Amino acid sequence: MKRIILGIEYNGSGFAGWQWQPAKRTIQQELETALSKVADCPITVICAGRTDAGVHAFEQIVHFDADVHRDLHAWVLGGNSHLPNDVRILWAKTAVGDFHARYSAIARFYRYMILNRPANSALFYKQTTWCYPALDDQIMNQAAQSLIGEHNFSSFRAQGCQSKSPFRIVHFIDVNRDGEKVTIDICANAFLHHMVRNIAGVLMEIGMGKKPAQWTQDLLDIKSRQFGGVTAPPHGLFLAAIYYPERYGLTKHPIFDKLPANTKRFD
Repeated sequence: MKRIILGIEYNGSGFAGWQWQPAKRTIQQELETALSKVADCPITVICAGRTDAGVHAFEQIVHFDADVHRDLHAWVLGGNSHLPNDVRILWAKTAVGDFHARYSAIARFYRYMILNRPANSALFYKQTTWCYPALDDQIMNQAAQSLIGEHNFSSFRAQGCQSKSPFRIVHFIDVNRDGEKVTIDICANAFLHHMVRNIAGVLMEIGMGKKPAQWTQDLLDIKSRQFGGVTAPPHGLFLAAIYYPERYGLTKHPIFDKLPANTKRFD
C-alpha cells in the first residue's frame, strides 16, 4: 500500500462544498471518481481542511492510499482527464513517513478577497466579495491585530460548529489594498467552522465605519456568537496554502516564513 499526496486547485462556485453529500455535487466526489478510474479500483481521499459551498482553493492538499502502481504523472494527467474544468490536480508526490493531510498540518493560510467599488465585477463576481461602501483598509488591519495569538474564538465560530475546542492560534492577519481590491490574509494553526468568513464580516463592518476598531477585542472578550457580525459570503474565500513540517519534503509557501519558530496546533 502506497500513500500519495496531491495538490488540488478548484473553483468552488459550482459545488456544495468539499465533503460528499447525497445528490449534491462536491469536490471530494469528483476527485474520488476521477482517481478511481485511474486506479481501476475505489479511491478515498483525505483533505487538509474541508471547505464550504462556494469556497475556492489555490492549493488544497489531499492524500490517499492505493495498492496499485501508477507513475506520479499518471495520477496527475489521468486524474485531470476525468475531472471537470473547475477542479485540477496540480502535482503528485509519494508520502514520506507518517504523513497525513489533515493531522500532519501545522498551519493553514486563507485569503479573503473583496472588490471595493461601486459596481460588481461581471468577470469575477463568483471569486470576490463585492462591497460598495468605501472600506478603510488601515483601520481594518489595525482591528485585525487583536485577533493574533491564542484565543477563544467562540464569537467567530458558526453556531453549528462541531469542534470540541473554541481555542485557536492566529499567527498573523494582514489587510491590504491594491486599487479596488482589498485582501485579508490570515494564518492559523486551524480554523473553526466559518471562522474566516466571520472575521471578514466583522472587519468589513469596521472598515465601513459601522463599528469601532475595538470591536474585534470586544467580541473576543464576549465569547458568544450571538453578538458577532454578519458572516461574509463564501465566494471571496480561498484556501491558499497548508504548512507541514519539513521532514515531509513538501514545498513551503513563502507566506509561512512569517511563522514563529514555536508554531503549534490543536487537534
